[in-house]
Amino acid sequence: MKVAKITIHMSRELGAFFRIARYIEKISSMSESMRRELDEHEAKLKEFELKRKMRTTVIPTDDLKVRQMLRQLGEPITIFGEKEGDRRDRLRKIAAQQDAEFADAPAVGQIVLQEQVAVINELFYTEGSEELKQARTDIALFSLRRAAERIQGVKKRRADPELASEYSSETRSILEEVGSLAQQSSEMGDDRPVSGCQFSPDGQLLAICGWGGNVTLWNAVGCSKRLSARAHEERCTDVSWHPMANISQSPEAVNLATGCANSTAALLSASGQVLQRLTGHTDRLARTAFHPMGRHLATASYDMTWRLWDVEVGSCLLEQEGHSRAVYTVGFHPDGSLAASAGLDAIGRVWDCRTGRSVLTLEGHVKQILALDFSPNGYHVVTGSDDHTCKVWDLRSKKCLYTIAGHRSLVSSVKFERSAGVYIVSGAFDCLVKVWSGSTFACLKTLAGHEGKVMCVDIAPDGSNMLASVSYDRTIKMWAPEDVPQSL
Repeated sequence: MKVAKITIHMSRELGAFFRIARYIEKISSMSESMRRELDEHEAKLKEFELKRKMRTTVIPTDDLKVRQMLRQLGEPITIFGEKEGDRRDRLRKIAAQQDAEFADAPAVGQIVLQEQVAVINELFYTEGSEELKQARTDIALFSLRRAAERIQGVKKRRADPELASEYSSETRSILEEVGSLAQQSSEMGDDRPVSGCQFSPDGQLLAICGWGGNVTLWNAVGCSKRLSARAHEERCTDVSWHPMANISQSPEAVNLATGCANSTAALLSASGQVLQRLTGHTDRLARTAFHPMGRHLATASYDMTWRLWDVEVGSCLLEQEGHSRAVYTVGFHPDGSLAASAGLDAIGRVWDCRTGRSVLTLEGHVKQILALDFSPNGYHVVTGSDDHTCKVWDLRSKKCLYTIAGHRSLVSSVKFERSAGVYIVSGAFDCLVKVWSGSTFACLKTLAGHEGKVMCVDIAPDGSNMLASVSYDRTIKMWAPEDVPQSL
């Protein structure tokens, strides 16, 4: 009996021992799987950080400089079968990797690496022409006057309670009108997708351009076609009005500008006649913008630069580098002192037109930036991105003020209301146009009606709160408060 009891007791102890062993083995296997998951997660984070650094690393476009930098970093200056673009991408990756390694290195190693990559972050200047110097001087004088008028108006409104009350009343009225926006008309704009649109400075006409190469002018009220002209043999990417068109600009002078996929821009008269073609870019153009002074035009291109042109003589004054991918959009501050550019590197840059220096980097989007606009208040910038968001940036605090996450697809166009930036309009590839408050950034209205991607939106500058949108479905749609008459 004692032997039997001892045997049973030992078997129980052995069973408990094996259960404990299996439990320990299970815990160890779980810890190993968790460790592997943590390692994989850490590797993904490092890869994401490396890609982010690569997007923000600026590499010169000159292949000779790229080779010199590779030699200074101790890397082969070329690899068999490597092209210039591949060599730039390799240098960008090497620089980003060294920055990432340097972040975790001890202080002694930091000094050595900083000396190696200092060339990449070096500030350099390119000698400009006398024409560019004169243009910068003219822009400085123009922008100082505009800024003084804008600031004086703000101070006067703040000092006078009646003016402040009147301004608040006008703002509320505008927001009420925006809340009653409805579709007023819809017309077939082109035989192919319509890519760009903009109201004339007096708000009476809407210019559109499309992939068919035509520029068409429409009456804003009633949406009736007034003029159609052939601007390019290939697809048009954008159209812009001269700031004084239909106001004081001669009809025979430059009234419109278009960008084209054949890497050229065209300057047109009010009758649609092509006055001059601007050549110099080496890849297709995207967006265009006139400087508020009216004598200069900016064009954004897939050749990773944007250019400043003198529209009176048709010459290129400035070829601005600074982006590591294609530059898609460009715009000017309402005073004319600043320019902003953004593109497929997910970075926006603000430039001082008077000195040529980059004064601010708009970094925060995780995908390419396809639209931007300055607010009339002078200190806000809005950008639209492929990450489905719009970001509002404050130039005073130099940071992102708010992220508007209201679309389900790529944001293709953003615009501020022209009088005081009371609201923002965005168009996206989810076929929707949305209106947002310029102060709280709440959604005020969603405008649905397009059957294709919204390519561009614009707001009439005459205070009527009329909107226009053009789409991949080849249509133009006009939106206005419901009490606005549809015909004159």
